[in-house]
Amino acid sequence: MKPKILQMCALSPELDAALAEHYQVIPWWQSKNTEALLAEHGADIAGIATAAPTGVPSSLIEVLPALRVISCRGVGLDKIDLNLAKSRDIQVAGSFGTLSDCVADLAFALLLDVARQVSQSDQYLRQGQWLQARYPLTTRVSGKRLGIVGLGQIGREVAKRASGFNMQVAYNNRRPVSDVPYQHQPSLKALAEWADFLVVCVSGGSETQALIDQEIIEALGPKGYLINVARGTVVDEAALISALENGRLAGAGLDVFAEEPKVPEALIKLSNVVLTPHVASGTVETRQAMEDLLLENLQAYFSEGQVKTPAPA
Repeated sequence: MKPKILQMCALSPELDAALAEHYQVIPWWQSKNTEALLAEHGADIAGIATAAPTGVPSSLIEVLPALRVISCRGVGLDKIDLNLAKSRDIQVAGSFGTLSDCVADLAFALLLDVARQVSQSDQYLRQGQWLQARYPLTTRVSGKRLGIVGLGQIGREVAKRASGFNMQVAYNNRRPVSDVPYQHQPSLKALAEWADFLVVCVSGGSETQALIDQEIIEALGPKGYLINVARGTVVDEAALISALENGRLAGAGLDVFAEEPKVPEALIKLSNVVLTPHVASGTVETRQAMEDLLLENLQAYFSEGQVKTPAPA
């Protein structure tokens, strides 16, 4: 018999069909009576397919005695209790290695846009204001200092792109990385004080909740720019808004928000921010690779007993 898996959310028509071909799929998101669903299938569910924004509630993991593998489309696993999964010998896999390039691309797009005011000057032209006056001067990017918070796969790709702009690069990590030429700064505050641009690439979750707080934002200062392609919860949004409104921070480029898809009206009204709706990995090529890997991780577990791209220990 095909293994029975619980699918937490709709993915793509192609992946939904592929899952249905290989597994007995129980569609959690379509159920109007989850208690009845669990009563009928819960004892036999061996795997879960999900996506990073959906995750898997801990309360659900606890009532699935046969659960052995969770495969997630995405690399942000903060909505999956990894410690609980480990205690139950449940393997958790993410789409690691598939989206680093596209997320780094968007990080640099946000950085360039907020510094050179591409979006804002586009509107200036469209509204006919160029006919009245030249656009004000903006901020140079080339040769500036780039601080990276979290030098994982995405952080490394951001650093590579910075080399094309002759930027100085330093980073803050839980521990120094041995195989990179960039300066490790053990103090996040000192990194923010040094940087012209601070790019946030760390994982979400309780350990990084409000990591970028008022102290770090103030250290970045009135000429500094914050770029966040990590998780909205990593930044103290109220402190960020206050600094942007009062000139204590020059600008920000944000792809993620604390309560997305809800975005604070105060951010939307600001002209010194560039906002995108969590689209960093949203390219055709990357999304296909992410979905392929979700399926491959399930297949690897059920055929070999080991997922291909496990969550970091």
